[in-house]
Amino acid sequence: MAEMNNRQAYYNYHIEDKYVAGIALMGTEVKSIREGKLSFNDSFCLFDNGELWVRALFIASYSHGTANNHIEVHDRKLLLTKRELKKLETRMKEKGYTIIPLKVFFNEKNFVKVEIGLGRGKKLHDKRETIKNRDVEKEIKRYLK
Repeated sequence: MAEMNNRQAYYNYHIEDKYVAGIALMGTEVKSIREGKLSFNDSFCLFDNGELWVRALFIASYSHGTANNHIEVHDRKLLLTKRELKKLETRMKEKGYTIIPLKVFFNEKNFVKVEIGLGRGKKLHDKRETIKNRDVEKEIKRYLK
């Protein structure tokens, strides 16, 4: 498993900034991510006491786990520098901004990393425009072949 992408995030949000954060996980969660058992459905990030947490990120229970297996959906702490946290927190206070997990991957040291994006929600007409642009790009690729 190389990486898991949240394609729905790019459809629902205008992503303005991206950050790579570490994530605090249990051992069985890492093994389950290696198997590709991860879902971004309705996941988002929020601040609690100056710390950034990802909520509603589904990691399926590990198939070979014992009684010490992890809980599938719970809040997981994201690890960023204080400067990045402060910058994100000030941007979050502006109206309409939210932080969304975009991608989960393993870096070169085999640590699990989460790419998060600071985004603003799209309106319905923006979503239609996204679909139209995607269809036009497909047509162009089809003609170039």
